[in-house]
Amino acid sequence: MERLKDKITVITGASSGIGAGIAELFAREGASVVVNYLKSRDRAEKVVEQIRKLGQRAIAVQADMSKQDDIDRLIQATMQEFGRIDVWVNNAGADILTGAGASAEVNKKLDQLLNVDLKGTMNACWSVSTVMQNQGHGVIVNMGWDMSIHGFEGINPQIFAASKAGVLGFTRSFAKTVGPEIRVNMVSPGWIATAFAQEHMDGVYYQARIKEIPLGRFGVPEDVAAAVVFLASDASSYISGEAIKINGGLV
Repeated sequence: MERLKDKITVITGASSGIGAGIAELFAREGASVVVNYLKSRDRAEKVVEQIRKLGQRAIAVQADMSKQDDIDRLIQATMQEFGRIDVWVNNAGADILTGAGASAEVNKKLDQLLNVDLKGTMNACWSVSTVMQNQGHGVIVNMGWDMSIHGFEGINPQIFAASKAGVLGFTRSFAKTVGPEIRVNMVSPGWIATAFAQEHMDGVYYQARIKEIPLGRFGVPEDVAAAVVFLASDASSYISGEAIKINGGLV
């Protein structure tokens, strides 16, 4: 059964990892998808190609989610192509663990997280909610972190938790503001087998994390995508302001 048949969906940060997994599952569930990317145009186009092979419409749109003008342009491109926005998934996040981000000074990392993960999510929600309210319906799903409330030791977890705890508080407050026309929820992944876990985590650390997870494995992007599809579909029509942890029972 196609739970998202004919839904027009925007997924930010969808060129790889969890975002790409969400985009593909949305297409399998019948949605047309706007694949947002920051720099990885080639990877975004590959996601678009895969979605089209599944028989669904898709376009790739570059936009920096830390910039209001780019958010507006992403919305305008979607409206021009599809005429409405049924679902918006705020998946884009600053990378402070790999590449140049990994070696950045702490306050620069914090600025990136606040600008993309927190302010970017808030600005996108405020902007797209105008479109959704005008059309009389819409669903927004934000991306959190399972440890943002419970905590995890280390400087990177401190600043990541601070930004994602902000997203949680905003999500719950925003859901109370824009209902009943718009439902707003959040997914909070735990340890997911993305590029960082597969390429940058040493074996001892990996096995230590596995031992902490009751279900005995890291999650995969499809685990997160399944929860996002549920929250975007009519199966969750009486759920708003909630955060679902996808972490194998860790928290």
